[in-house]
Amino acid sequence: MAASSTVYFENAAGRLLTDSAGFLRVVWSNQPRGPKDVEALFTHMTRALQQYGWGRILINQVNMRRFTPQEQEWVANEWLPHAVREGGYRFGAVLVSPDVMTRLATAYITTKIQGLPLVYHSFDEEATAVSWLLRQVGW
Repeated sequence: MAASSTVYFENAAGRLLTDSAGFLRVVWSNQPRGPKDVEALFTHMTRALQQYGWGRILINQVNMRRFTPQEQEWVANEWLPHAVREGGYRFGAVLVSPDVMTRLATAYITTKIQGLPLVYHSFDEEATAVSWLLRQVGW
C-alpha cells in the first residue's frame, strides 16, 4: 500500500502534511510571506510532531524563498531547540533549493544543531530523501 499525505496546516510560507509512512512533509512556498507566517508554520511542525509522536520531517525547499537573517536566528536559536526538546524532532531530510542564497541561509541553520540530538541530510531527489528518512529510527 502506498503512503498518503494529508494537509495538516497551510499558510503563505508553505504547507505541512502528515505522511502515513510516519513523518511530516513541509513544502515551502515561493509566495511572499511575513515573519508570522514562518513562525506559524514552524509552530505547527512542533505540534504535529507532538500529536503524532514522530521525529522525522521531509523539508522541501525547492521553491522556497530564502530565510531572512531574523528568521534564521529565530529558527536556529528558538525553534530548533524547542522542537527537539518538546516535539521529539530527530531527523530532517532537506530537498535543497537550486537557489544558492536559499541553500546558504539553510546551511546557517543546520550548522547551529551542535549539541542537539538532531541529524540533517540534504538531497536533490525526493525518493532518495524519503528512503533515507524511513531508515531513521528514534533515539
